[in-house]
Formats: sequence, C-alpha cells, structure tokens
Amino acid sequence: MQEIFGLIKEKAEKLFADGSVNRVLGWKKGETEYDRIPSVFESAEELEEFVYDGFCAANLSKYLIRESREDGKIAVLLKPCDSYSFNQLVKEHRIKRDNIYAIGIDCDGKLDIDKIKAAGVKAIQSIEENGSEVIVHTLYGDKKFNRQDVLLERCLCCKGKDHVSGDEFILAQNRVDTTVKDRFEDVRKLEAMTPDERFEFWRSELSKCIRCNACRNVCPACNCIKCVFDNEDSGVAAKANVDTFEENMFHIIRAFHVAGRCTDCGECSRVCPQHIPLHLLNRKFIKDIDELYGEFKAGADTETKGPLTDYRTGDAEPSLISDRGGSN
Repeated sequence: MQEIFGLIKEKAEKLFADGSVNRVLGWKKGETEYDRIPSVFESAEELEEFVYDGFCAANLSKYLIRESREDGKIAVLLKPCDSYSFNQLVKEHRIKRDNIYAIGIDCDGKLDIDKIKAAGVKAIQSIEENGSEVIVHTLYGDKKFNRQDVLLERCLCCKGKDHVSGDEFILAQNRVDTTVKDRFEDVRKLEAMTPDERFEFWRSELSKCIRCNACRNVCPACNCIKCVFDNEDSGVAAKANVDTFEENMFHIIRAFHVAGRCTDCGECSRVCPQHIPLHLLNRKFIKDIDELYGEFKAGADTETKGPLTDYRTGDAEPSLISDRGGSN
C-alpha cells in the first residue's frame, strides 16, 4: 500500500506541475486514525494532507457530479469498484467526462472498523497495515488481525481488480484477490425464507432507520437534482419516520429507484450508522435482473443500455415474473 501511495502522490504532483489539472479528488485524514475524508486538493502543497490506505473506502465518483462542472480539469482516484460507478454516471450524462482525468488505482481491500471494534478493541491510538496483517495499537496494548478477517463485506465478494474505465492506471506489482464469498449468497438465504420470515427480517432491520439520509447521500445512483423525499409536496418529506409504513417506503422506493443502475459499490451499507444491510435489497434486484434478462453489470461500459431501459421482444413477460414467486 505504501508503494501505491507514493506513486499516486508523485503522479498528482506531476499533474499539478504541468498544468494538466487544477484539482485532485482524493482522501485526507479525518478526526480519528481510521477516518478518511473525500477531499479536493487544489495545489501540490495541499497534497501533504493526502492519504491512501486501508480506510480510503469512499467511492469518489459521486463528488464529480459537482466538481466536473467547476472551472478547469480535475483528476480523480478510482478504485476498480469505483470505476463502475464512474462509467454509470458518464452514461447518464451526470458528469462531464472531458473535465476529468481518471486515474485507476489498485486496491487490496478496505478495512471495516466495525469488525475491529466488535473484537473488543477500544482506545485506538493508531492502526498499522503490514501485508496480510493489521496491527491495532491501543492504550491497552496491541491487537493483531488477519487482514482478510477485518475487510468490508463488499471486498469479500469483490467484482475484480480490473478497472472498467480510466485515463491512466497505477497498479501494484503483486495484486491481492480478496474474493472469498459469492456476493449472492446472502440473497439466496433470504429467498429461502418464508414470506413471513422475510417480512420480519426486513421489519427488524428497517425499524433501526433514523432517516439520516446517509445511504441516499453517498449513493452514486441517487443523483436526482431534487429527491422526492425532499419535496414538501410529496407527502413523504421528513427527516424521521412518522410511521412504520413510511419507514419501509423510504428504502423500498430507493431500491427500486436504483434498480438496473446500482453498481453494488456497497456504500449504502458502509455509511449506515445503524448497520442495516441495505446492499441486500440492491443485490436482490441485481440477481433478479440477471435471471430475467441475462447477466448485466451496471457501469461495465458507457454505452450499453440497461435491461430496464431497453425493450426487447424476448424480454420476460409480467406473467412470468409474477409466477416466479418469492421476494426479498
């Protein structure tokens, strides 16, 4: 990781020096040793605050909706999974591609601080990444973890280490595959439940929602100029759930809204303060779309039309869909 960090910083400094860009979109340290904040650097001097490590999990693509409309050209750092969201935003004409210099960077999986804390770790002073080992230094001593055991869920079912978009790529010599899990495994478990069991599962999970809007705000596919949930005339504009119906409706509407466009970046679940597995709703839709229309990856390119926005005579008929039974 240190090797990649040095190469990225060197490249960013060069882009500033030759005038190729006037900004770089990356990450800097937040308030804690494991908090990394998406940030725009406007000079080579500001890059002194730039970081790239196991906690730089944020998908930077969505920030380009605004930043690509500013004066000048901006360089953005894209992990392989981020490049799918980037392509999808280009396809939807939500970002100005000509104003962006996309740098694909390597990723060996991002760390999940909640897994570390769940192991009883408190009073964290610093976190050291050493190959396949993560060492957490605390006031009470050191705690060591196998890196694979403390990765984000999305990294355990990674779509791959190859970028689907980029103007330049900074890759490690030894690329690490973190995939150990089928990403539809948990969806199949839900499908195997009875309707009542599934209802109770989602009622239990969604009842935790505090309507902070973190999932919506971080999602690259949630990019409407004005969200229906911010429209006072919609009848559903609220910052807290009025009743259980509204509680369900917020997440169900959001999941339908991004169906066929979600790249399964997992940001919704990562930022949820209540740890609701929101990605499972999206993955259910992805799985159903694959089964009904053929395998499709949103953001795999910038030209292919999505199965829900392109009619073909061989498409599944409503009767076939309803006869399948089951739901998430």
